[in-house]
Amino acid sequence: MDLVQTFHRESKRLNLDYIVDKDIVIKTVTQDGEERGRIPDVSVVKGSLWNINPTSYGAINEAPELAVEVVSTNWDDDYIDKLDEYQRLGIAEYWIVDYLAIASRDYLGNPKIATVFVYNLSEGKYKQKSFQNQDKIISTIFPELNLTVAEIIDISGIDKI
Repeated sequence: MDLVQTFHRESKRLNLDYIVDKDIVIKTVTQDGEERGRIPDVSVVKGSLWNINPTSYGAINEAPELAVEVVSTNWDDDYIDKLDEYQRLGIAEYWIVDYLAIASRDYLGNPKIATVFVYNLSEGKYKQKSFQNQDKIISTIFPELNLTVAEIIDISGIDKI
């Protein structure tokens, strides 16, 4: 099982009209006005938005409900660029899963610990909450989700270092 299946199961359980996938291209705009096509590691999109043009291979122009990025060596893309672009687009909830504690201590603290950051959009700006170890993730998109950082790492097949 992975995060896509976990979100799909939760969406079904709560009777939410969401499509959950790994390969959804989202059209964003940078601070400089440059258009980008971003593919979050996991996206949660309203079924009504998805059904507008289900056979299109182009990017969706409207904000998904949730985007999840798993941090890699280019961590500043997730923490800086995508954060800004997703906020600008109006994505209601954005998760940064820093399972290897790659980002700088400015983000993770000292010592650096695997962390999931959840950003919720409020009046056009993101408000951040951070979760570590056995902390239960609090999600406005999936309000009854029962998932910890340790479980995210486990279900994703991500090994701790």
